[in-house]
Amino acid sequence: MVRRIIKIDEEKCNGCGLCAEACHEGAIGMIGGKAKLLRDDYCDGLGDCLPACPTKAITFEEREAAEYDEAAVKARMTGMSETPLPCGCPGSNARAIQRGGPVLPAAAPPLPQDTTTQLAQWPVQIKLVPVTAPYFENAGLLIAADCAAYAYGNFHAEFMRNKITLIGCPKLDEGDYSEKLTAIISENNIKSITVARMEVPCCSGIENAVKTALRNSGKMIPWRVVTISTSGRILED
Repeated sequence: MVRRIIKIDEEKCNGCGLCAEACHEGAIGMIGGKAKLLRDDYCDGLGDCLPACPTKAITFEEREAAEYDEAAVKARMTGMSETPLPCGCPGSNARAIQRGGPVLPAAAPPLPQDTTTQLAQWPVQIKLVPVTAPYFENAGLLIAADCAAYAYGNFHAEFMRNKITLIGCPKLDEGDYSEKLTAIISENNIKSITVARMEVPCCSGIENAVKTALRNSGKMIPWRVVTISTSGRILED
């Protein structure tokens, strides 16, 4: 059948492997230091790998290719985990997270906690925020995967305090954030950028969008990336 499928330009590929990490179906692998489409039937044609590629080596083409085999992808992912995955993404592997601390009776009052929000502006979605909003002037940006605030318990106090917060999900949102972020960085006086992402492969899209935006803006702005595990620990900073 003729369908849309990815095409990898080996001349442009720098061998970083980010596309292979972003391919939730396992269609892309690294061979001889270059990204390769290993199986046509594992490629769903949605292109989650495109925004992960820093050299724009991946594009779409229409050609004769085996039909996307969702059952085979699910079977592959099931073999990698005891729990069948609902969408073929390693980040959606279902598991319980054991926590320490006291176990309270059902009728017990909740433990006291700091409920002070550190949100400094609205809206917070990358796709909705105005490019030239006045709160961007001389601001420190927090650009975060929207799962991060749920995974890391002290997210408001440690990450959002004194920052303008922008959130998104490269897995669920259509398109690439880099164009919008480029405009925000280019047209405002941004003093710093913090990227808070999850450890799952699809989160590489938000990190790569920030890298692209910084490069396209031509500005030298201090920035850092914090990676949070699905169990709520900081893995890299």
